[in-house]
Amino acid sequence: MMSTITAMPSRLLEQAVQDRRYLHENPELSGVEYETCNYIRSRLESLDIEILDYNAPSVVGFIKGTMGGRTIALRADIDALPINEEGNKSYISKKAGVAHVCGHDGHTAILLAVAEWLSKNRGEVGPNVMLIFQSAEEITPSGADSLVKQGVLQNVDAIFGIHLWQGLAKGKIGLSHGPMMASTDDVEIMIKGSGGHGSMPHETVDPVYIATHVIQALQSIISRKLNPLTPGVISIGKVEAGTTYNIIPSSVKLSGTVRGLTYESVEMLRDNIKQLTEGICTSFGAKGEVGYIIGTPPLVNDTEQSQFVEEVICKYFGNEIFELVEPVMGGEDFAYYLLNKPGAFIFVGMGGEKSAYPHHHPQFDIDEEVMPNAIELFIQLVKNF
Repeated sequence: MMSTITAMPSRLLEQAVQDRRYLHENPELSGVEYETCNYIRSRLESLDIEILDYNAPSVVGFIKGTMGGRTIALRADIDALPINEEGNKSYISKKAGVAHVCGHDGHTAILLAVAEWLSKNRGEVGPNVMLIFQSAEEITPSGADSLVKQGVLQNVDAIFGIHLWQGLAKGKIGLSHGPMMASTDDVEIMIKGSGGHGSMPHETVDPVYIATHVIQALQSIISRKLNPLTPGVISIGKVEAGTTYNIIPSSVKLSGTVRGLTYESVEMLRDNIKQLTEGICTSFGAKGEVGYIIGTPPLVNDTEQSQFVEEVICKYFGNEIFELVEPVMGGEDFAYYLLNKPGAFIFVGMGGEKSAYPHHHPQFDIDEEVMPNAIELFIQLVKNF
């Protein structure tokens, strides 16, 4: 284990690893993490931490600070993925087709360790602390959105979350000042033409041919409508059409993902996809219907709070540990909290030999040696808030 600044008993770190491995062996899918919920509740109750009344399977604990008044929230996500885990680790998932291959087991264990330290050192805890163990990060509807709608942030002044991150070198801790992760919208485009025999295309309105124009033209939105300094993605990943080689079908369905880093760019992409698709289809005598499925919004760190995090990292871990990270086009529902309250999302690097596989890979694993850094970071954010 890496060393820590706070006087942290070895038993606490051992318990964090024990918690993490238990959770790893017993993963649960988004929205049905009831055994995980019971495990967390039991651990918090044993620490005499108040549990607030929010819908299961999320769990929200509360520790009153010595100074009262301001409240800081810390969040961990608790759900696993519908993936069959591979590898020979001793703590491999016991559930076929379900696995913690994103790191949420580590996030939960880290926040449980933070909860224990704060509970046993209440005299050093100035602000009130809300401990959010959140269900359903991996799906829509989002667990974060649900908790926000239930009022979890009503009395919170700032919120912070961490992600053990395979894409950042082990030992580094970093974040972006501003946009950090992308929106995760989906789009379904139905192109309705008029089918017929492949030998007589002039008697049809060929939706396959029209679809090729739409797919090509969608990229013009990225290259000619989006500010070149603002990243965005439109990717068509699925095309459904036809039954055999010599029949022109009457319709084509395109399905894809749309990503943007700012609220403005996301809205622009959405509007232009609809306008362009309908225009092209009309010009060929077909009908274009755009179904837009709004997912997680962009994750945008509050610059004042992200600067605070950078200062804490540099002060307690060293300037060489902090890294200003480039935004990534993956999504994260922590964005819903940041839409409503100031705060910051933080990457704790673990890229290296132990964490050689990317997130969501069947052989993904976290490097438990970085867990103390994450525990330490949360504790110092509370103590310095």
